[in-house]
Amino acid sequence: MSSIQEQRADKSDFHNSVCHTKTARDKRCLCAVLVLVWMYPAFVYRTKDECKLILGGLLFAATLSLSAQKSASISLDAAKGTQIIPKEIYGQFAEHLGSCIYGGLWVGENSDIPNTNGYRTDVLNALKDLKVPVLRWPGGCFADEYHWMDGIGPKENRPKMVNNNWGGTIEDNSFGTHEFLNLCELIGCEPYISGNVGSGTVEELAKWVEYMTSEGDSPMARLRRKNGRDKAWKVKYLGVGNESWGCGGSMRPEYYSDLYRRYATYCRNYDDNRLFKIASGASDYDYNWTKVLMDRVGGRMDGLSLHYYTVTGWDGSKGSATQFDTDDYYWTLGKCREIEDVLEKHIAIMDEKDPKNQVALMLDEWGTWWDVEPGTNPGHLYQQNTLRDAFVASLSLDIFHKYTKRLKMANIAQIVNVLQSMILTQGDKMVLTPTYYVFKMYNVHQDATYLPIDVKCEVAKLEGERNKNRELPMLSATASKNAQGVIHISLSNVDAKERQVVTIDLANVQGKQVAGEILTAAKLTDHNSFDQPDQVKAVPFSGAKLKKNVLTVDLPAKSIVTLEIK
Repeated sequence: MSSIQEQRADKSDFHNSVCHTKTARDKRCLCAVLVLVWMYPAFVYRTKDECKLILGGLLFAATLSLSAQKSASISLDAAKGTQIIPKEIYGQFAEHLGSCIYGGLWVGENSDIPNTNGYRTDVLNALKDLKVPVLRWPGGCFADEYHWMDGIGPKENRPKMVNNNWGGTIEDNSFGTHEFLNLCELIGCEPYISGNVGSGTVEELAKWVEYMTSEGDSPMARLRRKNGRDKAWKVKYLGVGNESWGCGGSMRPEYYSDLYRRYATYCRNYDDNRLFKIASGASDYDYNWTKVLMDRVGGRMDGLSLHYYTVTGWDGSKGSATQFDTDDYYWTLGKCREIEDVLEKHIAIMDEKDPKNQVALMLDEWGTWWDVEPGTNPGHLYQQNTLRDAFVASLSLDIFHKYTKRLKMANIAQIVNVLQSMILTQGDKMVLTPTYYVFKMYNVHQDATYLPIDVKCEVAKLEGERNKNRELPMLSATASKNAQGVIHISLSNVDAKERQVVTIDLANVQGKQVAGEILTAAKLTDHNSFDQPDQVKAVPFSGAKLKKNVLTVDLPAKSIVTLEIK
């Protein structure tokens, strides 16, 4: 961080109003002790009452010093959880964008980079460890220019294409339907196919579904077998277009609604495969789009998508991924938390139109969006990933867990080398990002029972025009109980300067031991580079103490912790 940035951080309105540094507390305590020592001779010549008066004043001063330490409390009842956290909340997104596919996931069988049937072995293993539940492909904006027939058959016969959406890159289509669906089988996740509605035809999408899922003697099934795959794949999730209001066709919601009904009609269920059809939904605050689709499509769709990015705006600079100050950090988390209000408003519309909760909300693009790294192609959206991004991930997941009665999937953008990615690659090198570690620490919540919690902590009012009077709790938390009765609690100490002591009241928990992991760093701007790949990583955490039904957790500043109680 530059000296100017440090000055900005020190002058932050936020910290001037709500934060007391540990250094200051320590100095006050030390002064009280020194004063007591210095005044000792005076006690010898004082009356008993005078000594009491002096001691009382000193103890009061010490109490003030100690009270400056931040504290928070959480109430949790393990018997009250009813809602399951779908594992699909931890979904991923891979678009043909920059080096996400080529160089990130796929290098080809003849590459010098160690690979498994063309897939990077290091990336493959990292994704297996992450327990990826669902992967969305081929886009994004790319989906509505992608013609799937160009990506099947012998690789030497596949036509090249220009990726007009993302940097004008020439792609050879060596990664297509077979490569994607086989990848999903290798990492054990559900495929989510985004179909071309913007520039494709009903026939094209219908035949793609047949090609992937038909077991019979149909024309597309025969073509699939000719291309080396006898058994049909299982494909559950089908997106009928993407961002149809924008890069997917610049449509009005009324027009798209009719178009969805037409396309979805011809996307058939073959044999025992059952499609979960997802309509292209709104961006951010476009509540009218949700209203129109719920009115005009309704139960003809199984899911409705939503996109929300933590971004400063779509015009001009979005800010550096690695060079920012404390004010920027708090703004980011405030903007990130605004997704809760957005979810509530879209869900309210869906609840009114669909009281039986038959249409799921799918947040299939979310995450941070910064300026690309200097010297890289602006169209490839390659950005670094700091501790700040890790907090966007943890706070967002905490919120998602609360709304899973309606919210059934979320897909962070994107899996490798693009935006808020899990993994970065460069040639034969690979690093795991801080966001990767959050997802790995949090995967214990997948398919577990959500436990409602009551958090009491300091709440800061973020000042300044860009903050729009947002309020930011200094502590974020979520909890779940798995099928074996094990409790997991994830805590994020948002405060950039102050540690917090969190007291957790565990009702109906028969825990005997606690263990945990922590993710933190010396600076908010710290990140993992190819020269320093382990700058920010999860390590064992020993700052939690369990006594009967009370858990006390000493959270360092700017830290994320997941605890296991059993």
